[in-house]
Amino acid sequence: MKNKKIILLTTFALTFISCFTYVISQTKPTEPNKIIQDTVAKPNIIALPTDSVFTDKGLKLKPYKKNAHASYYADRFNGKKTADGSRFNNNKYTAAHKKLPFGTRVKVTNEANGKFVIVKITDRGPFVKTREIDLSKRAFMEITKFKGAGAMKVTIETIIE
Repeated sequence: MKNKKIILLTTFALTFISCFTYVISQTKPTEPNKIIQDTVAKPNIIALPTDSVFTDKGLKLKPYKKNAHASYYADRFNGKKTADGSRFNNNKYTAAHKKLPFGTRVKVTNEANGKFVIVKITDRGPFVKTREIDLSKRAFMEITKFKGAGAMKVTIETIIE
């Protein structure tokens, strides 16, 4: 009789533990509440990506070249090292130029539609004589008129810091 009670209690305990373990494993961990909107009053500023600025107000611009030909990096260069030592990312606002110093920020304006981006020079190129600047794909697509285009005429202005 005593052995039956021990077996019964052991079976009950094991069943309880396995059920409890199963329930715990099926519950999703709760995430802390995320702040959707900052409640601190901010000045009226457009939300911008951290690696580019889309306003030219207050910037000191120096004309560099008009009617320059711009193209964009092929996807195969993603993750490769650039001439300044950083890794190229087609989703950032960067560019390659033959002569401008690394770290120079330039405003590149599409002459066909007036759209512009501000990019940072991180590489050398383009290695096509007729082209002046190679933009990252993201920067190029921001200002192009036709998404299927591979090149466009732009105005390049350096930003004086």
